Amino acid sequence: MTGQLVQYGQHRQRRSFARINEVLELPNLIEIQTASYEWFLEEGLREMFRDISPIEDFTGNLSLEFIDYSLGDPKYDVDECKERDVTYAAPLRVK
Repeated sequence: MTGQLVQYGQHRQRRSFARINEVLELPNLIEIQTASYEWFLEEGLREMFRDISPIEDFTGNLSLEFIDYSLGDPKYDVDECKERDVTYAAPLRVK
């Protein structure tokens, strides 16, 4: 098989049969979305819980305070979600 192996991102290699070498390297088009999602998981949720904690009832007798959170394992892996046409979701556990 002829053609040149071209690296796309960190984990993908594709064989290129182009006659002209690549002029520009393709940018990672979803980098902004993945970075934003990572920020949301690491810092955004923590900030949100800090903003609304503690929650007190109107009598002042009860108070609910969020200490920490974690994401559980998803029910299905990515390939199973694609096969079953279901959402790739994980439970959010709050202490």
